[in-house]
Amino acid sequence: MSSVLEKKDTITTARLPIEVRNKLVYLAKVKKKSKSQIIIDALELYYKQDEEEFVDSYKIGLPYFGKYNLGPGDLSVTYKERLREKLWERHRARSSSN
Repeated sequence: MSSVLEKKDTITTARLPIEVRNKLVYLAKVKKKSKSQIIIDALELYYKQDEEEFVDSYKIGLPYFGKYNLGPGDLSVTYKERLREKLWERHRARSSSN
C-alpha cells in the first residue's frame, strides 16, 4: 500500500551562500522558471553527469582485447592443463636423460 506522500512533491530546505542565492534568483528570472525548477534542473544535470563519469574498464579495454594476438586466447581457462603438460614434458625429459 503506497502512501499519499510518496506521490507528491516535498519541500526541502537548503542553506545557500548569498552569492549562490543571487545566481539562483537571476537564473529564475532570466529563464522565466521558478527557483524550484532551476534547482531541480541543476540536480538532474548533476546526477546525469555523475552517471556518465562512471568508468567501465571493460568498455574502455574492449578495442584492445585480442588486438596483438600474443598467443592462445584461452589461457585463462586452460592454464592448469598447459602447466600440467609442461611439467610432464620436463619430467619425461629428465627421466629419459638419466
